Amino acid sequence: MPLEKAFWEKKSLQDMNTEEWEALCDGCAKCCLHKFIDDDESEEAKPTDVINAGETIVYTNISCHLLNTKSCECTAYQTRTALVPDCVKLTKDNLKDIFFMPPSCAYRLLYEGKALPDWHPLLNKGKKAAMHKAGQSVRNKTISENDVDLESFEHFIVTWPLDTP
Repeated sequence: MPLEKAFWEKKSLQDMNTEEWEALCDGCAKCCLHKFIDDDESEEAKPTDVINAGETIVYTNISCHLLNTKSCECTAYQTRTALVPDCVKLTKDNLKDIFFMPPSCAYRLLYEGKALPDWHPLLNKGKKAAMHKAGQSVRNKTISENDVDLESFEHFIVTWPLDTP
């Protein structure tokens, strides 16, 4: 008897209900890192609203002050966009603009027609242990934005958020 497909395998992102949508988030917290657009022609870091040809996203290990780095969870999830105006709430409507999400992001993977990685909590009884063990979360890798001068972000550039197993 064949196993029934999981909801993310049989539903499109657009067809998922709120509970299913929220369950897709692996809780890695890479989206809570400060990111900048690297443009060789500009001397200044630019916000990540739009990315043009020849530009790349640069990640730092500087995290939002609302992030609990041990649990990799926002301490004010329901009100985060009001408290942090630059915080992006990923929705079905803005999904097409997810260039700033890390390559391991479940929303991005499914949007691009790819499978969830084997460390994803949905494939591990809802537990994050496999994700942490695979080094796919921000746990023990960040510094709070409250503890750094954001003007010196270039000293905090990292590539590990882009690594995928």
